[in-house]
Amino acid sequence: MKNKFVGLLAIIFGIVIIAFPVLKIINTSDLFGLCILLISIVVILNGISIMDYNKFSSIVYCFIGIVMLIVSLIIIFNPTYFTFLATIIVYLGGIYMMVLGLVGIISNRDEKYGFYAGIFSILIGIIYIVIGTYVHDPLVLGILIGIWLLITGVLMIADG
Repeated sequence: MKNKFVGLLAIIFGIVIIAFPVLKIINTSDLFGLCILLISIVVILNGISIMDYNKFSSIVYCFIGIVMLIVSLIIIFNPTYFTFLATIIVYLGGIYMMVLGLVGIISNRDEKYGFYAGIFSILIGIIYIVIGTYVHDPLVLGILIGIWLLITGVLMIADG
C-alpha cells in the first residue's frame, strides 16, 4: 500500500514537472528547485516506506532525500545560489539519479519492477548528465526528470 501511494505521488509529480516547463509557468532556477524538491519528497517517502524491511536502503534514501531537499530549498528561496550551483547542478542531479538506481538495484533484487526501476534510474542519470552537458536546455532536463518520475511511479505501483 505504501509503495502504491509513493508511486501515485511520483506520477503526479512527474506530470507537474512536465507541465510547468511546457507551459512556461516558472523560470529556470525555480524549475530546477522544483524538480529537486519533488524528487526529494519522493525519495524520502520511498525511504520511509521501505523502512520495515530494508533498513540500509531506507537510510540511504532518506539521507539523499534530505540533502536534495536542502539544496532545492536553497535554490528556490535564494536564486542567486542557482548561478553558483548551475555548473554543478546537472552533474549532481545525474549522480543522485545513478546512486538511487544503484541502491534500488542492490535492495530490490527480489522485486522484478524495483530492479528495473533501479536500472532505469542509472540510465536516466547518465542521459541527464550527457544532455545537461551538451544541450543546456532546462525544458529538456525538466521533461527528462518528469519522465523518470512517471516511469518510476508506474513501476512502484506495478511492484506494489
